[in-house]
Amino acid sequence: MNIDLQKFGTTLISRQTGKEAFSAFQPSLRDVGDNEEVLVDFKGVLTFTPSWGDEFLTPLQNRFGDRLKLINTANASVKATLDILQTANQTKFNVIS
Repeated sequence: MNIDLQKFGTTLISRQTGKEAFSAFQPSLRDVGDNEEVLVDFKGVLTFTPSWGDEFLTPLQNRFGDRLKLINTANASVKATLDILQTANQTKFNVIS
């Protein structure tokens, strides 16, 4: 499954909008197979805050673990937020270069 974050906007800020985005996307997650990878694409995302990321990425990480892959993470805002979330949640995201 591919998740293009840009469809939620290029400025992903606030805990509330992250929670709303995850809630809206949850029905699509029912179709993910037991061995299927979940690919989150940050292409086009300009601003990505820890609060938005915690509400959207953390539940995905908790559910899919190593099957969650992140791509197009070169943006400084995305990199910084991923670092913060990994430290805060004591986890490691699978970032594909």
